Amino acid sequence: MKLGILSCSTNCYSTRRLREAAVQRGHKVKVLNTLKFAIDLDKADPDLYFRTKQLSHYDAVLPRIGASITYFGTAVVRQFEQMDVFCANSSGGISNSRDKLRSLQILSRHNIGIPRTTFVKDKKDVLPAIERVGGAPVIIKLLEGTQGVGVILAESVKMAEAIIETLQSTKQNVLIQKFVAESKGRDVRAFVVGDQVVAAMRRVAQGQEFRSNVHRGGRTELVELDDHYSEAAVRAAQIMGLRVAGVDMLESKTGPQIMEVNSSPGLEGIETCTQLDVAGAIIDFIAAQVDFPEIDLRQRLTVSKGYGVTEIHVPEGSEYVGRTIAESGLREKDVNALTLNRATMVIPNPRADRKLEPGDRLLCFGKLESMRAMVPKKIRNQRQPDVQELPHQDTVEDEVTAG
Repeated sequence: MKLGILSCSTNCYSTRRLREAAVQRGHKVKVLNTLKFAIDLDKADPDLYFRTKQLSHYDAVLPRIGASITYFGTAVVRQFEQMDVFCANSSGGISNSRDKLRSLQILSRHNIGIPRTTFVKDKKDVLPAIERVGGAPVIIKLLEGTQGVGVILAESVKMAEAIIETLQSTKQNVLIQKFVAESKGRDVRAFVVGDQVVAAMRRVAQGQEFRSNVHRGGRTELVELDDHYSEAAVRAAQIMGLRVAGVDMLESKTGPQIMEVNSSPGLEGIETCTQLDVAGAIIDFIAAQVDFPEIDLRQRLTVSKGYGVTEIHVPEGSEYVGRTIAESGLREKDVNALTLNRATMVIPNPRADRKLEPGDRLLCFGKLESMRAMVPKKIRNQRQPDVQELPHQDTVEDEVTAG
């Protein structure tokens, strides 16, 4: 395998270890400075130039994209994807994980624990938002912060108001997040490669510091994750579209709470703590998956006129409950079931004799006209309007909202 490691830091621990692990396994490997690429676009011919010369063929690339170069870095990864080169992490996954709000929005759709979070812009919304996440103390986070920078614990509502007002006055975007008291000063970093956790450590803050990041003086200790925590970490990485990820979790009374999914996790802390060859696990995974590059379904499937992908729900009382997939008549309608989602379980390529149960969700590819009648109408939550939501002024804003 010929592997390219996209990194601007040739001599940093993580890059060196990944290169060493690849060489030890007999692979050809080169560290490529992400900022030295030029992206060339032409009809049916996406191409890359590196240091002014046309890039030679690579079987796979391992992106190590720093936060400061996210836009250009993900553009380079996206170009490799268009050239059908296997990328250990997709450009979309890197972009998703780099934005704290976007990543939590994506995770919130799934049955996976996250700290209750809110995002507001209007000053009048701050106090109600703090109350909705459980009141003070609260965690205030900058959307673009890394390594614990821009994470503040506000002990009181007044303190939270002052901090948020100050940050917003400097055009900063902030999240307000529930403070999980039982995990104060501690979190778990699970290192996910493919569909398994290959290493895990607990990070513990020192002194009065509540942030457990190693860069802020936190110490690490080996931890054995139970299945619940391991499954949550793997699912979070997969939902974000990442094959290699560091998943940070809080240990709460209700189970794992996903704080962040890191697309370029450092290796030094976790390898030192666990004494495991995490770099080797990453290289072995890439070598096993190199023949399966990322496929953008929206690009490939929408060119088939009249065909597409959608999710078919099987609610209680549906005519499909108790029937097998074969008996559902999907194939006769030119519809193929790609995956079956049942609670937190995903069953790929479900057998024709598998019976459908209430709550099942089928991800299907097929004729859109045939699937139209099977897609349930969206049911919005019926809520009693608050007093302030009722029309009170004859304004353009009220007319648009009421309409």
